[in-house]
Amino acid sequence: MKYLMMTRADRETLWRSLDAMPGFLAERFAPLSAREAVRPGPDGAFSPVEQCWHLADLEREAFGARIRRLLADTDPYLADFDGARVARERDYRARSLAEGIRQFGEARAANLALLRSLDAAQWSRAGTQEGVGRVALCDMPHMMAEHDDAHRAEIEAWGAEPSGGADRTG
Repeated sequence: MKYLMMTRADRETLWRSLDAMPGFLAERFAPLSAREAVRPGPDGAFSPVEQCWHLADLEREAFGARIRRLLADTDPYLADFDGARVARERDYRARSLAEGIRQFGEARAANLALLRSLDAAQWSRAGTQEGVGRVALCDMPHMMAEHDDAHRAEIEAWGAEPSGGADRTG
């Protein structure tokens, strides 16, 4: 319930951070060569194309689905999203980097528009998320921001590796 206790300035900062993630991906990854787009991060972390598709699918199938379920159902059970399994099953490395960036941006914009449309009573609608426990709609922006922060750190580590983003030819 952190969101409900935040100051207006802190809420605005949170929204700006959530709004900025698609642009961050585009800035970091759009100029990459096909070879660089599939280069894994440190310690086997997602490659750029995997980062983008993971974020797109999670935004739609986890955050978006949870938001809609919390709005529609009374005390719903919200399933976990196994991002590593989904990445393997969907072969993210074979997909288009540009399309992943675009799809994440569209899904994020839709989720933020829905969250921004909520009235005060809707923010407290809650359910139980697998592996997390009780969550409310007011927790979703924080959960999204925390997930973004983890991926920003992975992306920065990827870029800091030797040849991280340096090969723009292939």
